[in-house]
Amino acid sequence: MAKAAVLMAEGYEEGETLTVVDLLRRAGIECHTFSFGEEFVKGMHDMYVRADGVFGEEVKQYDMLVLPGGRPGGDNLRKNPGVIEMVRYFNNHQKYLAAICSGTVVLSEAGVIGGKKVTGYTGYAEKLKGGRFVEDVAVFDQNIVTSQGPATPYPFAFKIMEVFGKDPSELKERLMYDFAGGR
Repeated sequence: MAKAAVLMAEGYEEGETLTVVDLLRRAGIECHTFSFGEEFVKGMHDMYVRADGVFGEEVKQYDMLVLPGGRPGGDNLRKNPGVIEMVRYFNNHQKYLAAICSGTVVLSEAGVIGGKKVTGYTGYAEKLKGGRFVEDVAVFDQNIVTSQGPATPYPFAFKIMEVFGKDPSELKERLMYDFAGGR
């Protein structure tokens, strides 16, 4: 079974984080959240959510590392040397990396997007150094999935499902995604 580790640094964007966890679990993908020492992590909008575990070597056992954005969540991930090291580990071992909104800058900081198509928040083309920035809502290139921002967790999670070989069509139907105008 595919396994995804979602990092929760203080100031994480709640929608980008919790929606992705919810959708991946609904799709049957094993998905756990990891904090940086604290059991309950404060999100960008002052919501405290209990993480499943504490960030450490255990994360290396997962197939994908997911980096949500948020203020200052994305920046807190980017400034954490352990996170940068883990991103490089995943990239060097041909494991999947996924980032949304300001979480995408972590990929740039780690130097893993060279020549790969990526997307991110509005105005991030300059921040995603080395990547080939595209305006798509969710992008997959080689081992990296990226998405734009707070309105895009659904397409982001659906792209992750596809990367893991799961067709999101049935889940989209159950969620009324197409009825709601999603693409």
